[in-house]
Amino acid sequence: MSKKLFIQTLGCAMNVRDSEHIIAELKDKEGFELTDDISQADLILINTCSVREKPVHKLFSEIGAFEKAKKAGAKIGVCGCTASHLGDEIFKRAPYVDFVLGARNVSKISKAVNTPKFIQTDINYDESDYAFGEFRGSIYKNYINISIGCDKKCTYCIVPHTRGDEISIPLKLILNEAQKAAQKGAKEIFLLGQNVNNYGKRFSSPHEKIDFSDLLVKLSQIDGIERIRFTSPHPLHMDDKFLEVFATNPKICKSMHMPLQSGNTKVLREMKRGYSKEWFLDRALKLRKLCPDVSISTDIIVAFPGESEEEFNDTMDVIEQVRFEQIFSFKYSPRPLTKAALFDGQISEDIASARLTRLQSRHNEILDEISAAQKGKILEVYFEELRADNAVAGRSFNNFLVQVKGSEELLGKSLKVRITEPKRMVLYGELL
Repeated sequence: MSKKLFIQTLGCAMNVRDSEHIIAELKDKEGFELTDDISQADLILINTCSVREKPVHKLFSEIGAFEKAKKAGAKIGVCGCTASHLGDEIFKRAPYVDFVLGARNVSKISKAVNTPKFIQTDINYDESDYAFGEFRGSIYKNYINISIGCDKKCTYCIVPHTRGDEISIPLKLILNEAQKAAQKGAKEIFLLGQNVNNYGKRFSSPHEKIDFSDLLVKLSQIDGIERIRFTSPHPLHMDDKFLEVFATNPKICKSMHMPLQSGNTKVLREMKRGYSKEWFLDRALKLRKLCPDVSISTDIIVAFPGESEEEFNDTMDVIEQVRFEQIFSFKYSPRPLTKAALFDGQISEDIASARLTRLQSRHNEILDEISAAQKGKILEVYFEELRADNAVAGRSFNNFLVQVKGSEELLGKSLKVRITEPKRMVLYGELL
């Protein structure tokens, strides 16, 4: 009988891809098969996130629950970003954990499973040219890492301390993954990196000169790939060449994630983001002009240390001018190892909550207007998810979530849908 693996993934799409790599390694080299029943698992893994404080607190409550639910002899492993920055403190706080494996050490999972109290948290271990085995959570959309680590020094962000310096993955490995995805029927690929449009700045071995725009063009030439998405580009690297390729290449989905963080130039400087309010607006509004159907999403932190009401109002002004289709917004959360955690001017919870509520309330109003404007439109939707009550959902080319009546024969197909009932988070429609 095969050994059973239970894995829980917290956090971002990069963690999802790391979990896929872990599963592939354990299936190929250790004979594990996935299970959703934790009580049957021989190995229980939690792949962690440390970007905000809440997931870190969740980690210890989760592994405590895992310890109570596991069968006799089952092992528990902690992987990912929180493993990177807490290291052996995890053993001290949860002595029943069997191993700790950092976010830049995924290829060592077999050794971790077979070594008592194994710990490896080297944030600059180089896995950029390691060819992982094949495992995909979805046959319809495939995630592909194009870089690891981050060279930015944003003062609020723990990621450089958990994922190390930025290294681009060799072109041949990326193209091979994309070709395999197409051969197995995936029509959409999703490129991942902390700053995808900084691709090509550094490789760990000699490599031809290439940038992110060139990579997009090469990927678009692969037969069978119909849609290309990516996250996250950095506003600082959104040059005209990148925007032109994005707008004109017919395989690149017309949705762009542009992490704003703050709309005030002084706050951006203190965050060490490298751009101004004016630069961000110039890029976003040029994108709207080049590509009228584009949807733009963003990340925003409110109540960064020292942020005044006037500075917060600059963020609200950017929201009014850009009218983002999606905003991921959060109150500032001091993170270990970051400079901003030591800044003066930490803002009270009451003020932070009030600003977040104001931002989200206004954005909901904008979303209602954007959603209402979709009524009657015909969108091409790539269906990839079964839903309750005989429904199927997927994404339009510009990233609206669309749901229709249907069953699994629609999965993996791109079909035209007329929007009949637009809601804030989902557009309901009918197949043409």
